[in-house]
Amino acid sequence: MRFLHTSDWHIGRTFHGHSTDEHLRTVLRAIADTARERDVDAVIVAGDVFDSSTPKAEAFTILAEALKNIRATGAHVILTSGNHDGPARLAHNAAFASAGGVHIRADHTDLSPVAVADAHGEVLVYGIPYLHPEFMRSAYTDFTGSTHQDALAFAVDQVRADVALRADVALRADVALRADAAGRVASGSAHSGSPRYIVAAHCFAASVGGEAPPETTEDSGRAEERDITRGGLNLVAASTFDGAAYAALGHIHSRQVLADTVRYSGAPLRFSFGERSSAKGMWLVDIDGNGSAQTEWIDLPTPRAAVRLEGTLAELMGDGTHEDAREAWVEVVLTDDQLPRDAMRTIQERFPHAVTLTHRPSNVHDHGEQDYAARVEGKSDVEVFEEFLTYVRNGAGPSEPERELFNGALDALERTEASQ
Repeated sequence: MRFLHTSDWHIGRTFHGHSTDEHLRTVLRAIADTARERDVDAVIVAGDVFDSSTPKAEAFTILAEALKNIRATGAHVILTSGNHDGPARLAHNAAFASAGGVHIRADHTDLSPVAVADAHGEVLVYGIPYLHPEFMRSAYTDFTGSTHQDALAFAVDQVRADVALRADVALRADVALRADAAGRVASGSAHSGSPRYIVAAHCFAASVGGEAPPETTEDSGRAEERDITRGGLNLVAASTFDGAAYAALGHIHSRQVLADTVRYSGAPLRFSFGERSSAKGMWLVDIDGNGSAQTEWIDLPTPRAAVRLEGTLAELMGDGTHEDAREAWVEVVLTDDQLPRDAMRTIQERFPHAVTLTHRPSNVHDHGEQDYAARVEGKSDVEVFEEFLTYVRNGAGPSEPERELFNGALDALERTEASQ
């Protein structure tokens, strides 16, 4: 069996307030093209299909287009809900969709597999929705856990029990089929193999050595996500998925390999500058007749790159500089000692998709140990004015025209007060 492992489509998410809908459409079409070109049997989306529990109408249109294109290749689609998804909305008409080869797993009480046939029989795909422990306690009287680890371990145990039951049923059927007319079992007739199965889940998992994927930093490649770890209490051990031919995980936005058979694909599109160095793509996975997995990384197109430009305004606006950033999402860090007037407007004339600006002076004025209130205590209005501008302008006080303007306003105020 051959399948594509993707996750975290986040349909409807913006990039610093700017729509990513058309970019995501491009990427999702590429997923369908790859499914056709590589003759895959299934496409797995491991959670966070939508970016919101109440997605806009256009988000449903984008999803419908993607599913239609993938199904046109003949591949099954298995989607699970993530912590961003509204399970009820994602699973609307799930029973109807399954008849057309689109299988949605968003109900924590439904851990039934999707059987995908191949030359060796079939592979069972168990899509596990994002599991809230409190919901699990209300649904299963024998579940008493309180963490995401507890909930996922319980769910995967249910999966293993189902796999064992199916293996036992298959064995009994094999024995009965091969029994001779006298009721005796033919020599070597018993089938001892166990069903091959895959698990798809949305979680924050630790590696085999017990380490979590990198924490969120500006340069880590992991997007800022809703915290589902609660200080580590909901960290899930990679060993939770032992026994599965492959565990397709979602939630982390950069690809991660926790074990040969436990992987994150990451999001297919950049949704923040923290992901600018993160490779965007998906895993192509082949499961052989013995249940062994072979993986290959498939790059996805980058509709718009995300870059950081750092320097003075003059340096960034120089002729011939940063030509490759003209069509990219741009994060600007200005190092001028003073923030230039209308800096963002000037930058966007050259880089129209510049969306954030941070002022980080290369030379930082030493204001001493006193705070601002202590420095202006007991000073005249003119001195407070000069101290304020010196403070906010990184050591540069008012210009002579500014002094004249301030003094004129102060004189006018004093004359008005004197006439009352």
